[in-house]
Amino acid sequence: MRKMFPPFIGGNAAGALLLMRVVVGCAFAMHGWQKIRSPAGITRWMGDAQVPGYLQAAAASAEFGGGIAWMIGFLTPIACLAIIVTMVTALTTVHLPKGDPFVGLPGKESYELPLTYLVIGLTLLLVGPGTFSLDAIIFGRRRATAESPPPEQDD
Repeated sequence: MRKMFPPFIGGNAAGALLLMRVVVGCAFAMHGWQKIRSPAGITRWMGDAQVPGYLQAAAASAEFGGGIAWMIGFLTPIACLAIIVTMVTALTTVHLPKGDPFVGLPGKESYELPLTYLVIGLTLLLVGPGTFSLDAIIFGRRRATAESPPPEQDD
């Protein structure tokens, strides 16, 4: 598990990471919940993309589960990977093939949001969830113990 997490960031940066995780995680969980709650509507949000139903369900689960994981900071790297894959898929199979602009007119499709979520996922993957996370509580203590130098001996 040690290699899965970068050093846990503390201080003001940990507070900023917590705020980002909670807000964006909540948005993801809500997006995913809408898709899970109404499976028949999943094909509507995929547009004309030819994506099998099981992959659409996996994307909805990644959004919902990944959003909850981000909010509490639990298994953050795994949640990041699931969300990154989902956003890359959304960009390459839906938005870019349709020629959506980066920022669309109000009410029109764009790839601004999936790209923003992708960058947030990459940021959390590279920086980590911070000390205000379950990951830091569960894995940080073990990591600190494993990395601490041996006690000095008196001669």
